[in-house]
Amino acid sequence: MIKFFVVYAVLTFVYSLYLSNFEGEIDGITRIVAQQTKLIINVFDYQAEVVPHEAEPTMKLLVNDTYVGRIVEGCNSVSVLILFITFVIAFTGNLKNTLLFVVVGSILVYLANLLRIVVLGIGLYRYPQYENILHHIVFPTIIYGMVFLLWMFWVQKFSKK
Repeated sequence: MIKFFVVYAVLTFVYSLYLSNFEGEIDGITRIVAQQTKLIINVFDYQAEVVPHEAEPTMKLLVNDTYVGRIVEGCNSVSVLILFITFVIAFTGNLKNTLLFVVVGSILVYLANLLRIVVLGIGLYRYPQYENILHHIVFPTIIYGMVFLLWMFWVQKFSKK
């Protein structure tokens, strides 16, 4: 437990230092996630745009010229990745497996998050009446469910604990 809280505190502190460089602005990771979301939505034959919000440090997501939502710092998956990495390190296996699992798992979580935002954006465009269910129930369940499954796989297959 001590290892978990120490790693979590260190990673959260490092991330907060990073964010402190963007007071009142959109951080670089969130910008990248927004741009990647736009590219993926466009692949699905929708016209997506992401533009900085005029009044807050977020990116507005438009699908076919319709505003569907904001991509905020919390959408960039970094907080979820910190939690994922902390858990894997807290229940560490050998160094090679730990590093490999952190890298591969982080990529999978990041990609799942991108897909989550893409599907949410398209879903909000096509079915705006389901915004609350889509944003607050379905898609958090997907991202946290994936993290949970990766954790379970890690503990059962690679962890020394």
